[in-house]
Amino acid sequence: MGANSDLAAVLESLHPAAGDTSLIGADPRLCAQALRVDGIAVSVTTDSGLGELLWSTEGTSTRLEDLQYELGQGPGHETALYCAPVLVPDLARVPTGRWPALLPEAAALGVGAVFCFPLSVGSACLGTLTLQQTAPGPLPDATVTDAWLLANALAALIVEGSPQQSAFAVATEGSDFYRAAVHQASGMISVQADISLAQALLRLRTHAFRHGRSLTEVAQDVVSRRLSFRDDEKGPDIPAGEGTEGP
Repeated sequence: MGANSDLAAVLESLHPAAGDTSLIGADPRLCAQALRVDGIAVSVTTDSGLGELLWSTEGTSTRLEDLQYELGQGPGHETALYCAPVLVPDLARVPTGRWPALLPEAAALGVGAVFCFPLSVGSACLGTLTLQQTAPGPLPDATVTDAWLLANALAALIVEGSPQQSAFAVATEGSDFYRAAVHQASGMISVQADISLAQALLRLRTHAFRHGRSLTEVAQDVVSRRLSFRDDEKGPDIPAGEGTEGP
């Protein structure tokens, strides 16, 4: 079968089978093969404004999505912000000032090109579809068309109002969502420091970057009350047991 036939099969399998609790039923590896790219990732935007990795090929694509989330910059953020595609055929040619923290990390991962499409309904961006390639170079026109078909199908799937989608707004202890700890930690920091969720996530990212740790690790410390961000004379990130307790 040709690539278009392969994509048609992927589109037909997007709805999960009976008993499958995932929102997307298709195999991301088969989708990447159909689009003739090295990896694929889909993230959705929750009601809190934070992103949730929903579906991806393992390895580079998953890590690239994590890096964009942890660093707060990259094509996915621009796509979500402007609800417009961001197509970067050669990351090495992107000015360093555009994504200063992400570019060297992406290069170390071996990512040569990134193509990000919005999952949109009207002017609302529900999430992003990100394709990545090891070798730099533009996507063929046919692949761009197929990517838009997939993005539109995924957007339609998300707005169907499945029970799984409604749960994205809830970040509870014990949740199985990919970044549950980050969502919960951001909420806790928001309460501790009396700031918005966006500001709380920024503080979490800053602490992780400053201490050379992953965002998830720091978030788990906050959720476990080993780390607090209460504003007092000791500053915004104080180890629990050193003058502050978690809520």
